[in-house]
Amino acid sequence: MQHSKDIELITLLEVSKALGSTMGLERKLASAMKILSEFMDMKRGTVTLLDRDTMEMRIVAAHGLTMEEIRRGKYRIGEGIVGKVLKTGFPMVIPNIGEEPMFLNRTKARAGVAKENISFLCVPIKLRGETFGVLSVDRLFGQRVSYEQDLRVLKLVSSLIAQAVKLHELIAWERKEKEDLKRQLKARYSLGNIIGSSKGMQEVFRTVHKVAKSRATVLLRGESGTGKELIARAVHTNSERADRPFIKVNCAAIPENLLESEFFGHEKGAFTGAIAQRKGRFELADTGTIFLDEVGEIPPALQGKLLRTLQEREFERVGGNKTIKVDVRVIAATNRNLEDDIKSGIFRDDLYWRLNVVPIFLPPLRERAEDIPMLIEYFLKRFNEENQKSITIHQKAFNLLLRYPWPGNVRELENTIERLVVLSEGSLIRDDDLPLYIRSTPSILPSSLPGSIEAMEKERILKALDEHRWVYTKAAKALGLTDRQLGYRIKKYGIKLQSS
Repeated sequence: MQHSKDIELITLLEVSKALGSTMGLERKLASAMKILSEFMDMKRGTVTLLDRDTMEMRIVAAHGLTMEEIRRGKYRIGEGIVGKVLKTGFPMVIPNIGEEPMFLNRTKARAGVAKENISFLCVPIKLRGETFGVLSVDRLFGQRVSYEQDLRVLKLVSSLIAQAVKLHELIAWERKEKEDLKRQLKARYSLGNIIGSSKGMQEVFRTVHKVAKSRATVLLRGESGTGKELIARAVHTNSERADRPFIKVNCAAIPENLLESEFFGHEKGAFTGAIAQRKGRFELADTGTIFLDEVGEIPPALQGKLLRTLQEREFERVGGNKTIKVDVRVIAATNRNLEDDIKSGIFRDDLYWRLNVVPIFLPPLRERAEDIPMLIEYFLKRFNEENQKSITIHQKAFNLLLRYPWPGNVRELENTIERLVVLSEGSLIRDDDLPLYIRSTPSILPSSLPGSIEAMEKERILKALDEHRWVYTKAAKALGLTDRQLGYRIKKYGIKLQSS
């Protein structure tokens, strides 16, 4: 027969192993209770923790109770024996619970308690003076039972439980902090599918958030490929009209003689081919948003009718005389210099001022080079998922992508990454996989870019190391580097090594 001290040590060792496992907290605690039942002749046992939001105690793990009995195990602070132990922070021993008026039997698990000769031991679960739970056990009592010995074991177990609970709370808090930080960074550095941490893009994001809730007309300025349509959609989706229509009109893509009909619709027979009445884009956008892309391409003859629509929010269909009123939020975009067009007489200045209520300037990609790594990673992840691939980019190829001036802006970068992923036959994109014009075009980016590229490379290495738990071989492979090359860069950038 094993000595009681040996049993205690084995019990504590097994409980410690259970609480140190990778299981969830409630499963760990249930496992610990099962071990207590095996080593202490425990009939029933519970771990009751305080919910700080409701200030109510509830059973989170138990042995010998049904799920329904566990659900019934709720107490207020100071209520019954469990509540009193939590309130005072001191253990209690009830030699015979059948004779104890304070015993509530809240779980209804002890219907025949008077006949069972059961003792009830309760110890607080606390750490650094804070009591936040109670460990309780039922066991058959008799002459051989030593409450002092049982309490000593239970206090040690409750201490282990307290540490496990606090560690769980700490991990949960850190996870929440990390998720909150991710959400903050996402809100700060992106707007839907629009990504950018540069000063210029942050100013765009701030303006979008401010203007979205208003009814103000927005004019988006910027080169082709800078993401004007995405910004227009972001304004719409962040507005109170988000669940209403978003209607796009590309003013440059529609023949001049059809543009008025596209805007305002037409009546049956209004012109040859008008075989039925047709609603225009403004009418379809009623209560929502209309996006006039390439607004600088609207012919002068139509600019006056558009101005009236913007001012009065009304129009007539082509061939009709019925005035149609609409509630439409207008967002326009152009890559033209409208100020020069006004001087040359091809764009009305009154229409310009009507459109230019809130201007938003989208910087070209060459002016926000620090956003390029983030965009490359975003597009690479997206097209890997779409094509069911797992492709990475060699650091040399990555640096060439960073140095290229991207005259087609984000659209050109997006198309390039998609093409590279689709055409790649291996798992790594190398410099000779890049188009010749990217490999051979000298950088025309600012002279400070080499330093910026080094900062970007360091950030990318840190990200790869973090994602692969600082296993250098895996991180090097993801970066397209040898272990030696990665080691050189770690030394070059003064990256502090961490154990894996």
